[in-house]
Order: sequence, then C-alpha cells, then structure tokens
Amino acid sequence: MRGKVNSMSIRTPEGVTFSLLLAGPSTRFLAWLVDAACVNVALSVAATFLNLTSIISIQIGQAFYILGVFVLPIAYSIMLEWLWRGQTLGKRVLRLRVVDVQGLKLQFSQVAIRNLLRAIDNLPVGYMVGGISCLASRHCQRLGDLAANTIVVRYPRTKRPDLEKLLPEKYNSLLDHPNLVNALRRKITLLEASIALRAVMRRDEFEPEARVRLFGELARYFASLVRFPPETVAGLTDERYVTNVVQVLFSAGKRGKRDVRA
Repeated sequence: MRGKVNSMSIRTPEGVTFSLLLAGPSTRFLAWLVDAACVNVALSVAATFLNLTSIISIQIGQAFYILGVFVLPIAYSIMLEWLWRGQTLGKRVLRLRVVDVQGLKLQFSQVAIRNLLRAIDNLPVGYMVGGISCLASRHCQRLGDLAANTIVVRYPRTKRPDLEKLLPEKYNSLLDHPNLVNALRRKITLLEASIALRAVMRRDEFEPEARVRLFGELARYFASLVRFPPETVAGLTDERYVTNVVQVLFSAGKRGKRDVRA
C-alpha cells in the first residue's frame, strides 16, 4: 500500500503552486450518511405517492419503487454535484467538494462516471470496495474517482485575507454593478478563486514575462464568465482586472475612494 498524503499540490505553467486538502475516508463516509438520509426521505415521500397507484395496480407501484431505489441515489448525486459544482447536501455540510485531479473545471462526464460506478464501490455492502480503494489510493480515491479522474477535497473555514492592507486605497469599478458581481461570484469556483488570490499575493515573485502571461490568461477567463460594460473595464490592465475580481470575491465589497488603473 502506498503512503497516504493529506494534501495534493498542483503547479500551473506560470509557476503558481497551490495545495488541495484531501478528504479522508471517515469524512467522506459521514457525508455519504447525510446524503443517504436525504435519499431515504425522498424515497419515503415517493412511496407515499406510489401507494396511491396500488389502487390501480400493486405491481406497478412496486415496480416504480424498486426502480426508484436504484435510480434515485445516482440521480441525486449526479444532479447536485453538477449543479452545485461538485457538492451534494452531505458534502456541503462536511465542507467537501469533488474537483478534477488536475484542478481543471469539473465536466459533466466526470460527474456521471464517478456516480454510475457507485454500484461497484458499494459492493458488497456499505461501500466496502470504495472504502478499500480509498485506503489503498495515494489520494484517497474510490474506483469512481479513479475512473473519472477526480478527487474529493475539504476546505475548512478560514479567515478572509486582509486585502485592505495588501491593496489600500483602491477603488473597484466592478462594484458599480452588483448584479454582475453576484453572477461572477456564482460562476467562479473555489479553486479558481484560490488561484487568482495566490497570483495577486505572489505577483512580485514572478518573472515579468510570466507575470504578464499569467494575469492575461486569468483576466481573459474571468471576462468570459461575466461581461461588464466597456466603460467599467476600459483602461484596466489585466493585472488590475484580476485584482478587482479577487477583491469582490474575498473582501466585504466596499467601494474605494478612487479608481487606480494600474
């Protein structure tokens, strides 16, 4: 059995390194228990309605219930992990998230594959195969994660970075459009926000060429998610635009006194 690690480091081509805290088998099992409870409640509600069909045919009601027992848990996980970007109710409670093993955006095919393989991970009972796989895997991956190229990470509560000290007296023009700011917050993942924050805080450590390339790529990506009015971003360098994005993601959102277009 290979040595276990509690975190996984990813390094971008521009030299930015960030760590992901891996979720252990016990934490993942607790999240699964929460999800299982939610599914059981849903099945109980469904059974109540299916009892009404027994008036017409008992066999039809039983067939739908048996189908629901197999389909609902998988549909529940696929739907929530896709809509909530790698989270189910259980993962939200335990502060866990499914992410791509390379830190890339999670694809629907990955969500589907890892959840369809739950049937194998659950063998023979109580996720025994999946548990053994997690213990044997260096990055605590069950078979579904290995097939989908995903990992489950945890993100404990942390204090917000003190951006006021890092970037004092900076007016953020993005805050003139609160609806667009909220849309941007919804679309940017925790991992993407972490990369941008690390880039801003370590920008003086990069070589000039790598610094320009890194902030250029980040700015283009964030601009593709939500398009602000041209007059809002006119004159902003890529680095200043990314800094504004980081401020709206991690700060309290107060406007500065003047617009510094670095």
